[in-house]
Amino acid sequence: MQLLAVGLNHTIAPVSLREKVAFPADQLGQAVASARAWFGRAAASGGADEAAILSTCNRTELYAASHRQSSVDAAIDATAHFLADYHKLSYSELRPYLYTLPQHNAVRHAFRVASGLDSMVLGEPQILGQMKDAVRQADAAGGLGTYLHQMFQRTFAVAKEVRSTTEIGAHSVSMAAAAVRLSQRIFDTVSEQHVLFIGAGEMIELCATHFAAQNPISLTIANRTLDRGELLAHRFNGRAIRLSDLPEQLATFDIVVSCTASSLPIIGLGLVERAIKTRRHKPMFMVDLAVPRDIESEIGRLDDVFLYTVDDLGAAVQTGMENRQAAVAQAEAIIETRVQSFMHWVDSRAVVPVIQDLHETSEAMRMAELDRARKLLAKGEDIDAVLEALSKGLTAKFLHGPQQALHNAQGDERARLAALLPQLFRTKR
Repeated sequence: MQLLAVGLNHTIAPVSLREKVAFPADQLGQAVASARAWFGRAAASGGADEAAILSTCNRTELYAASHRQSSVDAAIDATAHFLADYHKLSYSELRPYLYTLPQHNAVRHAFRVASGLDSMVLGEPQILGQMKDAVRQADAAGGLGTYLHQMFQRTFAVAKEVRSTTEIGAHSVSMAAAAVRLSQRIFDTVSEQHVLFIGAGEMIELCATHFAAQNPISLTIANRTLDRGELLAHRFNGRAIRLSDLPEQLATFDIVVSCTASSLPIIGLGLVERAIKTRRHKPMFMVDLAVPRDIESEIGRLDDVFLYTVDDLGAAVQTGMENRQAAVAQAEAIIETRVQSFMHWVDSRAVVPVIQDLHETSEAMRMAELDRARKLLAKGEDIDAVLEALSKGLTAKFLHGPQQALHNAQGDERARLAALLPQLFRTKR
């Protein structure tokens, strides 16, 4: 059985390409059916008897299981052609960004993805739900068989084990992750807050990714250039405003994260004092990641404002990094053990047809000898003699194949058979 995972993600493909190969959630079932049909037509390249597609903002991956044997290059080419054809893209544009993971590497990858080890936000839990939805749709479309069904069930079990026995998602290992963790000290959950980001650079993009994973009520980007702000906000289903709109709107936000290239503070003490008054002293969490600072330091003295700087987050990151490394190592060890267990199951499935054939052959032998014995008894033959003949007949038939194989074999093959047969028949030597 050939197991395969082919796809692209945030580590190797730009968002401009990822969004082109993404599958809308309501089209996953149709896409799975199309993938199986495509591979069926391209059987020479390795058809997918089973298939499932995972598609999120950070990755698009096709998982497949096939009885057809094919090279890795043939499989990845077939998948690239399918994705390019389905999304009306150029094959040459897509092919360089695809990774291919065969056999145990495909299983390990699925386990790591579901556990949050391969996410942009390390340890984030949303990916597990997204994978479960993808598997349900693949199953409904007829894409799952014995192997993928078993693999994904074990995937979900591994993800649950990793999250329940390690602290993979409990420690901050980046400025953005630290900002989320610190905000949760002020507010029980980010999902009930309105979040504002000031700026539209790389750091703000990373912070928005972390906060968006917590599903806040709203996410807003404030930027001098509205077009650039709207482009970033669109990625997170948010909205954009101009910096000049801050005086009127600042009071509506619970969490504010700022990182611009301004040489002077953007948010002054008076602006925040007015916002806190309008908020009736409801707490406001603020993070200033800019150097020089975007938020006047005096604001941190206000009773209802919790202001953190780059240095504050740096200390949290250092502690979180040490704790997270131990959690990641523990998670990887769990995953490796479970991968080996699954591959052992896959290997054992390979001998099922042989075992079935042995049962069918032995049953045919048994029935033939039993029928012969019944006919002898019907003729009045002595029971003991009939039973003796029955036992000898069964023994002779069961030993005929091994004896012939041993007789016809030569050299090393005969030596291997001679060593193996005593184990099969548990004879003493």
